[in-house]
Amino acid sequence: MSRISSVFAQSRHTALIPYVTVGYPTVETTLKAVPLFASAGCDIIELGIPFSDPLADGATIQRASYEALRQGVTPKVCFEVAKELRRRVQTPLVFMTYYNPVLKFGLGQFCSKCAEVGIDGLIIPDLPPEEGKELEKSTERHGLDLVYLLSPASTQERIKLVTSRSSGFIYLVSLTGVTGTRDKLPEELESFVGSVRKRTDKPLCVGFGVSTPEQARRVAEVADGVIVGSRIIQLLDEDKSLKNACSFIKCLREALS
Repeated sequence: MSRISSVFAQSRHTALIPYVTVGYPTVETTLKAVPLFASAGCDIIELGIPFSDPLADGATIQRASYEALRQGVTPKVCFEVAKELRRRVQTPLVFMTYYNPVLKFGLGQFCSKCAEVGIDGLIIPDLPPEEGKELEKSTERHGLDLVYLLSPASTQERIKLVTSRSSGFIYLVSLTGVTGTRDKLPEELESFVGSVRKRTDKPLCVGFGVSTPEQARRVAEVADGVIVGSRIIQLLDEDKSLKNACSFIKCLREALS
């Protein structure tokens, strides 16, 4: 059983999945924050590889990506950071990236390097399953999960395709739009998750817009995991000691429990 699968094998447990941009605000912050988040109850940690055109991300993560790139955080640096993090934590680590950096690196080489440094899976928002077969072969060869995304606008045909091809879990985008904190989640969230649930028994994790413990608790009532990104980036930016970010993580964990 993979590290990701073992998370969802736990009975009556909702996975908490934070997102951090590698190298933001500094590489040292990433190396410090991830072990702290793991010890605070996070189940899987999403490591964002900075990219110049993060089309699925809102202003907060766009800015984090830009600043990390400006400081010289490349995919090579991200691999080095992941290798060091794997030494420090047993928590599953997933790279969130866009297809261009993977393609430029070389699909086989990228997946091989991921396996070498201890990455467990990939999330690539701009890779539709219709174009993912070649990468799927490489991820399967190297023991990586490839997580596909669904949005409320997904057709029944797309839901059927993604549920059959996604591995590890399925990433449900809570709303039509980009990442970012929201005052409230869509009223249709439960029906959206329910419509996907009818199609699969694979774990369903909800992200985009989740920014409070109350919202996380609502998601936990219908989903297997909660993904939180922009609010964590904001807290890392506001408080270099990481105290506020860790307190927020603990509040989320309590809400899910």
